Amino acid sequence: MKPEDDYTHPVGTEPNFNESMYFHFHSPGNRISGFVRLANRPNEGRGERTVCLYLPDGTVAFGFARPEATTNEKMSGAGLEFHVEEPFTTLQATFSGTVNLLDSPEILSDPRKLASTPLAECAVGLTFTRLCEPYAENFDGEGPAFAPNHYEQIMSVAGSITVDGTMFEIAGTGLRDHSWGPRSWQAPWFYRWLHGSSPQFGFMGAFFGVEDGEPMTGGFVWDGRDVHRCTEVRVSTERDADHTPRRIRAELVAVDGRSWRVIGDVGATVPLRHRKHDASGTEQLTRILENRTRWITDDGTELFGMSEYLDQIVNDSPVGLGV
Repeated sequence: MKPEDDYTHPVGTEPNFNESMYFHFHSPGNRISGFVRLANRPNEGRGERTVCLYLPDGTVAFGFARPEATTNEKMSGAGLEFHVEEPFTTLQATFSGTVNLLDSPEILSDPRKLASTPLAECAVGLTFTRLCEPYAENFDGEGPAFAPNHYEQIMSVAGSITVDGTMFEIAGTGLRDHSWGPRSWQAPWFYRWLHGSSPQFGFMGAFFGVEDGEPMTGGFVWDGRDVHRCTEVRVSTERDADHTPRRIRAELVAVDGRSWRVIGDVGATVPLRHRKHDASGTEQLTRILENRTRWITDDGTELFGMSEYLDQIVNDSPVGLGV
């Protein structure tokens, strides 16, 4: 990759061209986790902005907007902005706006109910600093594209977040993600995107299931010094009666045969959905679960991160319940 890849890119001809950045963080001292994401979809004339903060008392501050986006000159919209100070080394994420305060994030299963939740002012100012080299991998197979240009990186994070007048100092680690190209949320049959980090260790594992055929898997492990490419990722999930993950077991296997195992305990889950009609007018429903997750490695190292579970919904059921 080149330093200029850390900035925005020329808009492709695809109707669903998407460039997005995602920043996750966890602050162990005050038990705050969260992520911010911004996407430009200029050929559709809009973007996507998400702010999701898991607060110490178990509540969630959540905000989503579709700002106007007719160009891809910068990552900025609906109060959220990302700035590259030094490519692959230092980046800032800032936000100023309102969020919904959710006593139970399950309310997002029906977004219309958001109107009944209280609003609060929110400000985010975070600086992300390189802990390891960025890792790039293409998880696209045949069919509609999802993220053809894509890399991720373990970062340290410092700054502050203010929600409804209460300020929290942030000091911890997280993961950043940057992708560009055509993006369809209906392209994956299902996927499991797992990541966790500490100041000395981090990982990302991806498992893309397909309707017919072998899954695509990959990821990396950072051991505090080197980044190890992993070609095989194995995932098993324990779920509750609503098919929500509660405990996750994952193993990442590197190209040289070394492997790392982690167990993840899921805390709060934010359920998101995406609706789209295909050419015949049939509605396609995609469920995306954003799971705050505490990970433990084989040697007892504690990591914090996320487990994102995307499934297409068929006959009112997620298609990937076997993984």
